[in-house]
Amino acid sequence: MADDLGFFSKDSFILKFPKKSPLVLRMVVLLFVMVCGLYICSICLKQISTSSTHEFLNIGVIQKPCPEPNIKPWEIPYVHYPNPKTSSRAECACNPVRYFAIMSMQRSGSGWFETLLNNHTNISSNGEIFSVKVRRSNVSTIFETLDKVYNLDWFSSASKNECTAAVGLKWMLNQGLMQHHKEIVEYFNTRGVSAIFLFRRNLLRRLISILANSYDRDAKLLNGTHKSHVHSLHEAEILASYKPAINATLLIPNIRQVEETTKKALEYFKSIRHIILYYEDVVKNRTKLDEVQEFLKVPKRELRSRQVKIHKGSLSNHIQNWKDVEKALNGTQYESYLYGDYKR
Repeated sequence: MADDLGFFSKDSFILKFPKKSPLVLRMVVLLFVMVCGLYICSICLKQISTSSTHEFLNIGVIQKPCPEPNIKPWEIPYVHYPNPKTSSRAECACNPVRYFAIMSMQRSGSGWFETLLNNHTNISSNGEIFSVKVRRSNVSTIFETLDKVYNLDWFSSASKNECTAAVGLKWMLNQGLMQHHKEIVEYFNTRGVSAIFLFRRNLLRRLISILANSYDRDAKLLNGTHKSHVHSLHEAEILASYKPAINATLLIPNIRQVEETTKKALEYFKSIRHIILYYEDVVKNRTKLDEVQEFLKVPKRELRSRQVKIHKGSLSNHIQNWKDVEKALNGTQYESYLYGDYKR
């Protein structure tokens, strides 16, 4: 047995290859490694190329500028492309927007005028925002509020679902506007905001409206509800039933004070782009609304309002002490206030 085992010498378990075999093996291994390396590199390069292309495409979409609007050079500062933080303009992103502010005084027809503007599909006027005192407490809060309005981040019943082409608000002169006029003029000129001044020619009628509205705040003649504006003839007749008594002695000084405030406002804001309107002119001549639409650079539309005028007809029917008022104004530059009338 031992001899049998001895028959298998140690040389019997050694595989013998030709002399050149190790070199061939090395070449095969090297070739295999090279092929694998080329394959892996090609995959990596393909992924990098796809990623870069995708990134560039994304950047191209984000940074793609809106086409230049067909406007005159002087209009450029007044054309804007807001980027709201609270919503997306989507397909309206390249729809240019104009900024405006209606500057007026209480009971000058600004409420009625604003409803006419908001009747336009592409105009959003957000009401008397600065009637809330905290919003006008200082220049910073005023600017923060204006930024929200003009960036289309202010939501109200006037906000449009369609592409807004003009956005603004109604701003009374006694709501921080005159107090901070220098800063506001700078803001308007920097941001490209236009102003629509709306005043009333017949200041006696305005005074009657102020006194009657003030009375109704407490009396609440419409079923216990105070309304500054109405939408029916019946409601208008109820509110017009109250006849205020006017202090005839202070009447002319009060009228002159209003005139002085108006004059001062026009002087303060003369450097900004603006248009001046009077309530009576808009009532009598609706082409004035075409001028406003042209001023805001929006398509011209026929504008309507549901509001109903409260104090119609002769003023003698709306003033308790008519004789005293008549005597105070007769023979003065304000005599025409007594008899002027217009329909709406």
